[in-house]
Amino acid sequence: MPQLETVDKILDAAELLFAEKGFSETSLRMITSKANVNLAAVNYHFGSKNALIQAVFSRFLGPLSKIMEDTSKEHGWGKDNIPSLEDILKLYMHSLLKIPSSHENGVAVFMRLMGLAYTQSQGHLRLYLEQEYAKTFRLFLELVRLSTPELSTKERFWRTQFTLGSIAFTMSSIQPLTEILENSKDAKANPEEIVDLIVPYMLAGITAPAMDVN
Repeated sequence: MPQLETVDKILDAAELLFAEKGFSETSLRMITSKANVNLAAVNYHFGSKNALIQAVFSRFLGPLSKIMEDTSKEHGWGKDNIPSLEDILKLYMHSLLKIPSSHENGVAVFMRLMGLAYTQSQGHLRLYLEQEYAKTFRLFLELVRLSTPELSTKERFWRTQFTLGSIAFTMSSIQPLTEILENSKDAKANPEEIVDLIVPYMLAGITAPAMDVN
């Protein structure tokens, strides 16, 4: 089996198992069994379980970061050309849909993994994400800051977290939510339509009148 094919099989299996069971609950032997490879292959290509977890995230975040950074540069966004908050949110959401994946519900898998990164004890992963993707995270947060000068630092921080939480829940549950809609209302919705629906909702939440929460 070619080495690249082996790596892809391991990553495919790891993504699904981590998203389904969590990082701690997923063993390397479970991954090798699902990928139909031996443990030596995992050790050879990744070296450790932590390195495999990081590689799974890089598979998603690498393309996402490039799409967001390239689009921002293309429009010349920055202090001298501040985009609207709506454009920033659309950039992030549509970038998510463009991430290549070998799974049918790749975005859902990615959002479940992102949620696990902050709810399970994975200090090495948070450190890795901060080191490797700090530029993209800072770009997104700086654009949000520039586009919402009326908000205090505290309000902007929490409203951004509420927004990211809404995205994580909606996109990670997109299949069951769509099935509920189709079964109860005889209506259909695809990911692009859901993005078009969620952006105005997030925009209204972030730009709601500022409140004194002290």
